Amino acid sequence: MKEVKEGERLDYINKGRLQIIQSPSVFSFSIDAVLLARFASVPRTKGNIIDFCSGNGIIPLVLTERSQVPILGVEIQPLLCDMARRSVQINKKEKQVTIKQGDIITVAKEAGSAKFDLVTCNPPYFATKGEKEYNENPHLAIARHEIYCSLEEVIHACSQVVKQKGKVAMVHRPERLSEMITLFEKHRIAPKRVKFIHPKKDRDANIVLLEGIKDGKPGMACLPPLFVYDEKGSYTKEFQNYYEGK
Repeated sequence: MKEVKEGERLDYINKGRLQIIQSPSVFSFSIDAVLLARFASVPRTKGNIIDFCSGNGIIPLVLTERSQVPILGVEIQPLLCDMARRSVQINKKEKQVTIKQGDIITVAKEAGSAKFDLVTCNPPYFATKGEKEYNENPHLAIARHEIYCSLEEVIHACSQVVKQKGKVAMVHRPERLSEMITLFEKHRIAPKRVKFIHPKKDRDANIVLLEGIKDGKPGMACLPPLFVYDEKGSYTKEFQNYYEGK
């Protein structure tokens, strides 16, 4: 299998500790995916993890720096699956990370209930409205818009595969947080931790991280916010440390 194909590039993250294949023709990962991989409460040596909507495999790869357990990444787009598998090989993570092509609803049914200790997901952020208002590039449209799965279908699938008292961690837009909490509770996931990411100190949050426990007790902690840029437009030290897993 050719590692990097024509038109692709090899990007380095975490100060070169990990490499990932990217392409301008498909959806590239952004900071929200890495932040989710840093935020989630991971099983370190026992258990297993599933990552829904894996894209090019960024979340499973970053999770390997925090956990030694098997990780399954699920992505519906064959092209992204191919890129993710090759990135796994480049990083020599084949023994820990498996990439499966398929939609999360079908995969959840195939996997059966209560199989995973942690479910992570960076789902499409925008609900479709029956209009052709999304990106003309189908790869980008599928990644950004709820074409193949709604937010409720994503959360239901997470609830189905996670073990009793297992954790579900998601990243999304703050304007959909109330919807996320409602759907978590509807599908027996008790919201337990939330963290807001702000571009700058004087700007509203544009990313929210939410984690819940299957059939957990009520009570949610609001963690300290994280500010990405300082007044000069450079990354803050706090963001750099969080992003790099320090």
